[in-house]
Amino acid sequence: MPKKLIALAAAALCCAGAHAQSSVQVTGLVDVYAGSMKMAGDGDRRSVVNSGGMTTSWFGFKGTEDLGGGLKASFQLTSFFQADSGAPTRGIPNDTFFSRDANVSLSGSFGSVLLGRWMAPNFLPSVIGNPLGDSFTFSPLILHMNVPLFNAASWMSTTPADTGWSNQIVYSTPDIGGFKANLQYQFGEQAGDNGKKNIGANFFYFGGPLTLTGFYERDQVSNPGTSVPLGATTKDWMLAAAYDFKVVKPYLSYGQAKADGLPDKAKTLQLGASAPLGAGSLLASWAKTEMTATNRDRKTFTVGYDHYLSKRTDVYAMYMNDRITGQTKGNSFGVGIRHRF
Repeated sequence: MPKKLIALAAAALCCAGAHAQSSVQVTGLVDVYAGSMKMAGDGDRRSVVNSGGMTTSWFGFKGTEDLGGGLKASFQLTSFFQADSGAPTRGIPNDTFFSRDANVSLSGSFGSVLLGRWMAPNFLPSVIGNPLGDSFTFSPLILHMNVPLFNAASWMSTTPADTGWSNQIVYSTPDIGGFKANLQYQFGEQAGDNGKKNIGANFFYFGGPLTLTGFYERDQVSNPGTSVPLGATTKDWMLAAAYDFKVVKPYLSYGQAKADGLPDKAKTLQLGASAPLGAGSLLASWAKTEMTATNRDRKTFTVGYDHYLSKRTDVYAMYMNDRITGQTKGNSFGVGIRHRF
C-alpha cells in the first residue's frame, strides 16, 4: 500500500509540474570592432578598438514560468558592458547596472503587462526601420536620434528621454493579424515634480514582405537613473516602412521632434536598403536631420557588408561619412565581429 501511495504522489507531482513549466537562460551578445573614427565637428581622428560596432554588447538572464490556462510569468535582467575594456556600462553617465532590462511581466490571451525598466517607445521602431539595426556607431538614423556629440558640433539627440525607460508600466496587445502595439507610461517618482512623466506608444505590422512601424512620445523626464526632469517637454514621433523584394529590401522613415518653448524643430528623413550578397548582406543608409529655426542640418551616410559565419556569429566592415552645417566633416570606418550566445 505505501508503494502505491508513493507512486500516486509521484504521478501527482509530475502532473503538477506539467502545469508549471519554467525555464531560465543566460543570454547575451559580444560585439567588438577596430577602426578609425572621426565624427562631424571632431578636431582629430581616433584609432580605436571599441565595443558595440553593430550592437551594444550585453549579457543577462531571462526566465519564463507557465502558470497554466495560457498565463505566463516572465522576467528579464540584462546589462550592457564594454567588451573592449570590461567596463559594466554602455558609456552613459549614471547608467544603472541592469540598464538594458530589469522587469517582470504577465502574459496571456489578453496580451501582456510589464513593470520595471524596458525599451522606450522610440527604440524598436527605429531599429526595425533602418537596415543597420541598433548600431549606435554606424547607423545614421540611430546616431541622429540617440547619440549626442560632445564636440564643436554640440549635436543633441532628438529623443532626449533615452532608448530605455525606468519605472514604467507597459501594456502590449496580442498579435492581431500581424499587428501589435505597446502603450507605455513612465512615472517621474520625484517629489514636487508637478506630475512630470513620460508617455508613449508604438506599433508594428508584419505582413509578408511588408513591415510598418512607428512611435509617439511625450517626454518630461530623463533616464537611466533617477527620473530627473528634462529642461522642456519634448514631443517626438516617427513612421517607418520596409518591403522585402528578395533581391533588395528598401527602407524609408520620417520623424519629427519639438521641445516646448524652444524654436527648433528637428525633421529626420532616412532612406536605406539591404541586399543579400553571398553569405551576408550589403547595407546602406542615409539620414538627414534638419533643424528648422537655426538652419542647421546633419547628413550621415553609411555603407558596409555584414557576413554571417554561422547563425550566431558574423563579421562586418562599415564606412561612414558625417556632415553638420558649419563643422568639419567626418569619415569613419571599422571592421568587427559579433557573437550571440
